[in-house]
Amino acid sequence: MASNTGQMGYLPSGGAIFCTIPDILYIPELVFGGLVLSLVASTYLIPNNPQAYVITVTIFCFIATFLWLMVFACGSHRNKSSWATADVAYHGFATLIYLSASVLLAFVTIAFSYVDTTIIVYKLDVAAVVFSFLTTVLYFIHTIFSAIRWKSF
Repeated sequence: MASNTGQMGYLPSGGAIFCTIPDILYIPELVFGGLVLSLVASTYLIPNNPQAYVITVTIFCFIATFLWLMVFACGSHRNKSSWATADVAYHGFATLIYLSASVLLAFVTIAFSYVDTTIIVYKLDVAAVVFSFLTTVLYFIHTIFSAIRWKSF
């Protein structure tokens, strides 16, 4: 029976990362993370506004995910179980900080919806919240499938 989660105890490298379930999620994570970054950066950042934390989390996760993708694409991991452990740890950490940023962004959007009367800014904030939670879900799914792969080592 064929499995889309890859071979047991196997970390793909090169083009094979685009054929396995946990690793194919790098692309949507980068796309949705980039959308969150651009949407939050295009709204007003009041000095007291916690959206700076959201931008920091988004930039960190975008760069770290891209570097993680490059490590797997270049084959620098050499198929060791420590890389599988690090993969689970990174994506679990990214899920937690993205969830905190998403909740904070939703709170700010709700709070400023009563203050700001500009409908376009509100729509940008709502879109950023939706994409932020979608990115959180993608990181969570990636964590689950990476944990399944890690247990097979």
